[in-house]
Amino acid sequence: MIKSKSNNKLRSVMGESKRRKAALGDKYGQEETILPWLPITKAQAERFYKLTTRGAWIGIAALAVVWVIIRFIGPAFGWWDLQ
Repeated sequence: MIKSKSNNKLRSVMGESKRRKAALGDKYGQEETILPWLPITKAQAERFYKLTTRGAWIGIAALAVVWVIIRFIGPAFGWWDLQ
């Protein structure tokens, strides 16, 4: 009896896959786009998000380094004076 139950589950999963394939047609197995009129996939959008987030943090760190140089290091070495 246990085997028949697992076989029924297996058959229903296989049937679901076939139904999805029949319903989607040529789009079966392709990545989903963000918007129908925009040819960017969700994976591409996620990579772009990660890249821009990393870029923002690099920009924040660079700004902090420049501020430290202008505020403390430059005047300490006599490169310029702050009033």
